Amino acid sequence: MTDRSRPDGGRDDHLPEGVVPRTIDGDQRLTTRGAPVYGEPTAGEWRAWDPGRSKLGALLGRGVETGFEGGDTVLYLGAASGTTVSHVADFSGPTYAVEFAPRPARDLVRVAEERPNLFPLLKDARRPETYAHVVESDVDVLFQDVATRGQGDVACRNRRFLADDGWLVATVKARSEDVTGPPEVTYEHVVETIEEEYEVVTTERMDPLHEDHLAVVARPR
Repeated sequence: MTDRSRPDGGRDDHLPEGVVPRTIDGDQRLTTRGAPVYGEPTAGEWRAWDPGRSKLGALLGRGVETGFEGGDTVLYLGAASGTTVSHVADFSGPTYAVEFAPRPARDLVRVAEERPNLFPLLKDARRPETYAHVVESDVDVLFQDVATRGQGDVACRNRRFLADDGWLVATVKARSEDVTGPPEVTYEHVVETIEEEYEVVTTERMDPLHEDHLAVVARPR
């Protein structure tokens, strides 16, 4: 059983093993153990997880159950330069990080140099067939943070990698989906598409830290 005890004897049952609340610079912060990546404060081997720069960090800080337990096999879509996925790799098992843009992918490769379980892939998340020969089947968690239209379709296309008892955590960017439409209408459309392949467990608006974003946590149908 995963131990989610805090150093002060309390518990944070939604937190994966390896994500620990600690006091850094006088503030209680979520932390992971690993090499610093983006100038975040540290305390020994522990690095603060900035919720303003990480949607997953913000979700965990709000107490949302994401399905991450620690030691998971993870497929991360939209890894960018590695801010969030570096934290994920700190507490997970094999972590496959898909990024489409070459420039942030170069930064991602540097992050992976200190994390042997992090595997950067310069690929398009809309075309999972291009990395199907690399990514393990039956991953425990599929995390999606892609700035593109058709975000619901991306989640459905990548369902092929997710274990039947796995978790999808998708952060929907309203302005990437529809620049002019009301975010609420955009969210509804994307969630309806996701529901073609998944059972939605919960949704969470991410304002004000991440404006016009909706997090969707779901399980495969």
